[in-house]
Order: sequence, then C-alpha cells, then structure tokens
Amino acid sequence: MGEINKVFKAISDPTRRKILNLLGNKDMTAGEIAEQFSISKPSISHHLGVLKQADLVQDDKRGQFIYYSLNSTVFQDLIRWLHDLLEVDRSGEGEGKNEGKRKISKGDN
Repeated sequence: MGEINKVFKAISDPTRRKILNLLGNKDMTAGEIAEQFSISKPSISHHLGVLKQADLVQDDKRGQFIYYSLNSTVFQDLIRWLHDLLEVDRSGEGEGKNEGKRKISKGDN
C-alpha cells in the first residue's frame, strides 16, 4: 500500500475521523458535512483535502454539487497491511511474530 504515512496522518485527527464516520453512512456534500461541525467551512475543506490526498475519500460532481464518499479500497489495504504486520495465523491458533519478545515499559528506556 503506497502512501501509508498520509493515511495515518489523515486518520490521526478526530475531526477527520468524524468525517469518515459520517461518510460511512452516506455520501455527503461539503456543506452537509460542515453542518455537523462548529468549525468554519474552509477548515472542513482543508480536512477533506487531507482525506483526499490520503485517498480515503473520493469526490464526484453531481450537477452543481460535489459529493464525497469513502474509498473502501484504501481501508481494505490498510486492514491487509495491519494483518500482515501482525502475521496473524489464519486458523486463529498462532500468535503474532512478536510473541515472546520482551515488552518495553516506560522505565526500560
């Protein structure tokens, strides 16, 4: 999955996560999204831009309006990447590759 840093940056912000939750229910215009927040429309536009750069949302012009929707492919890629990172045994019997490694606590630095 390319550009994973952009994905993590995009989902690190609570406003953007709320936008993603809203779009998980239905496609929305920027105005409809902005109605759900007490921040300026330019701020919403900025957040949508970050989400678009990470390819988490897509826009589609319909008449005079631009509708935003989730790009589920990127979420599927993210889940696959996390799954591979943990090397989860598909049978549910195995542990991740880090099994047995010492966990570092705050005092271990």
